[in-house]
Amino acid sequence: MLAACGSDAKKEDVVAEAPPKNVIFFLGDGMGLTTMTAARIYSVGEDGALTMDTLPETAFVKTFSNDAQVTDSAPSMAAYMTGVKMNNEVISMSANTVAIDPGTDANGNKLVNKCGTGNGTPATTLLELAKAKGFAAGVVSTARVTHATPAATYSHICHRDLENDIAAALVPGGTGYNSALGATGLEVVLGGGAQFFTPFKSGGKRSDDRDLVAELKAKSYTVANNATDFKAVDPAKTDRLFGVFTSSHMSYDLDRDAAKEPSLAEMTTKAMDVLAKNKKGYFLMVEGGRIDHALHETTAKKALQDTVAFDNAIKAAIEKAKLTDPTLANTLIVVTADHDHTLVLNGYAKRTGKTAAGNPGVLGVVKNYVTGAVEKDLDGAPYSIIGFGNGENRTQSSRAAMASLDETVTSANAYHQEAVIRTSAGNETHGGTDVFLGAIGKGSETFLGTIDNTKVFGLVKTAGGL
Repeated sequence: MLAACGSDAKKEDVVAEAPPKNVIFFLGDGMGLTTMTAARIYSVGEDGALTMDTLPETAFVKTFSNDAQVTDSAPSMAAYMTGVKMNNEVISMSANTVAIDPGTDANGNKLVNKCGTGNGTPATTLLELAKAKGFAAGVVSTARVTHATPAATYSHICHRDLENDIAAALVPGGTGYNSALGATGLEVVLGGGAQFFTPFKSGGKRSDDRDLVAELKAKSYTVANNATDFKAVDPAKTDRLFGVFTSSHMSYDLDRDAAKEPSLAEMTTKAMDVLAKNKKGYFLMVEGGRIDHALHETTAKKALQDTVAFDNAIKAAIEKAKLTDPTLANTLIVVTADHDHTLVLNGYAKRTGKTAAGNPGVLGVVKNYVTGAVEKDLDGAPYSIIGFGNGENRTQSSRAAMASLDETVTSANAYHQEAVIRTSAGNETHGGTDVFLGAIGKGSETFLGTIDNTKVFGLVKTAGGL
């Protein structure tokens, strides 16, 4: 009887350990609704579904910034991360912060901070709130890890181009470190952008001679410089992981050498393994950064392939999360974009099905949905299904000279789709249309309707217990 009483008392004294609360925030940079639609057709055909199409809770998000109808990536991502509407070019600062262009350093690089004093105040980010709660945190991107989207999660500065300063914010204890990241810093940083962590004399862009990679190693970070290093990382033995695999942005997925650069899905799942060692939970931001860059180039095939790679990362993350949290009762996964682009789907094209060998699919020219004949414009020339509102490839007179345009041209990896308004090369603009948001898991039912990008911050904060 005494033994039984003792046993009962012990059971009453035991407090069940709370399960970890995890948030994974996926950001497809520039992934507007037309890009999503085109990527779906490209990958699985008109009646297929990408992983992001299957997310049970959805909303539309307004993306305008504090001073512009059409936002750039800095304030749009910062709105998600801080709940503050700020000016274009500004990284996670108060609404009154003025974006001031950087000055030129002794090496000719525009990286000198001219923000000045009294120019706004830092706006707390979701990632910083997670660190303050004792959670682990990480950022993964196919762009430079100092680029606008990842930077908005962990740094505060008046202009997105100050990437040397942004890099310094990641180094615990160093000059310029963001102390809101805690004593030991982020647990995971993966992507491109080695040049901003490397001294000028060693081929980088730092004029202060600091070798930030060496400083991170001294702070017990495991450093991966290539895919081989990355694959050799054992998450069970790794508390902090830093990997920048290219000098600037990582390669487009269409061009990626798997022997040199890991995929976005591989980076995402390894990041999850490292972060999951924290029993309280984690916050992970994953960016498909090069969707945006391909759209600026008006190279649609690259943009669609990077969108598919982004979707593959979402699928891999959901599958991995469900291994330990089968119903995602304690895991929130959000998928959205920071802004649109000017990509359009032209004409009354017949269904093409997915792009495959011998079938250009949505990358082809418009064909009549009844007869299958190639459609012509008023100049008698074919035109591609995908076009852009603005971009570098604009015919300056009659398109009659393009009468021979065919699908071998329009479906090429590096083809620049035609645009209505001509811009300089690589400078197609963002668009101002609302973007898609999908969510699954803990608190996902709160994402609905048409909402401002600043509202997403509060929804994620509440659902993630931040």
